[in-house]
Amino acid sequence: MAPNIPKEQWAQVIESDGVMKRKMIPVATPGPQDVLVHITYTGVCHTDLHALNNDWPLPRKTPLVGGHEGAGIVVAKGDLVANGQGVDIGDMVGIQWLNSTCKHCSFCMQAQEMLCPDAQLSGYTVDGTFQQYAVANAAHVAKFPKGTQLDKAAPILCAGLTVYTGLKVSETRPGQFIAIVGAGGGLGSLAIQYAKAMGMHVIAIDGGSEKKESCMNLGADTYVDYMTSKDLVADVRAASPEGLGPHGVLLLAPMEKPFQQATGYVRSHGTVVCIGLPAGAKVSMPVFDTVVRMVQVKGSYVGNRQDMAEALDFFTRGLVKAPIKVVGMSEIDKVFGLMRENKVVGRYVLDTSR
Repeated sequence: MAPNIPKEQWAQVIESDGVMKRKMIPVATPGPQDVLVHITYTGVCHTDLHALNNDWPLPRKTPLVGGHEGAGIVVAKGDLVANGQGVDIGDMVGIQWLNSTCKHCSFCMQAQEMLCPDAQLSGYTVDGTFQQYAVANAAHVAKFPKGTQLDKAAPILCAGLTVYTGLKVSETRPGQFIAIVGAGGGLGSLAIQYAKAMGMHVIAIDGGSEKKESCMNLGADTYVDYMTSKDLVADVRAASPEGLGPHGVLLLAPMEKPFQQATGYVRSHGTVVCIGLPAGAKVSMPVFDTVVRMVQVKGSYVGNRQDMAEALDFFTRGLVKAPIKVVGMSEIDKVFGLMRENKVVGRYVLDTSR
């Protein structure tokens, strides 16, 4: 155990639906297979807003410390976390959405641990990273190379992993076209970069000139503004070769309408990947058109530990960089306000020291 671990710490605690308070709470003790991480930076994801509102059909812990993009230093570990075998005190690591899994169900055995029925979720079913010291299962923390800039690495733990896995699920190949809906946000800004690094052409879909500038600067080939487009389906098709539509679509926006539009412009035999989770939304599509054009619709939910290692490798090599804005943890209410207004460009990262 590292010296000088305090007994209390600052945290943002959800005390009831829609109510979050900054308060002092005890520093937790890691279990036998866990590590205690001194969180220095933590990203803010749209999932955190859903956790605050409690508007998903998924039971949430209450009271709850939210957050699941926490980057920091291991300061203590449980008795069963062996020295030199994975994670040691002093290592730079990240705590992600999957806080722990059973490791022995059929899903875990096939590297599909995100589907584990006993999975514990950071910032949702267990306390997360909107605090200065957080606990996670040692097998599920992401390990960073020494010298990693933790503020820049934090968004890779969820936003980066989620879109990288989604791009793999889309089966879009190098040289083909991928449409990214919600391209100007936290996930989208990374999705553009991963797609370009993987050799794809990107059609960015979002609203407003600020997001257009961001998307184009990150490497998008075309930008379609849903706020000004008179026929979004036609505009997306026109941005693709021969007007046949993109080969894949990543749905990242926290709104329902894009989920109803995507099968209309995706290429025949293309794949629509649902990632965003707008509360209460449904996916609908014309059966005849979907069948005769052999359109695939898939869900993609975070990724496994190998996906995390691959997503971090792109980051470590400098191929993706999260456009971040660092603010104090005490300013999280302002960040949530911007999210509600759909005004977040890139990713907000909280400095837990302020």
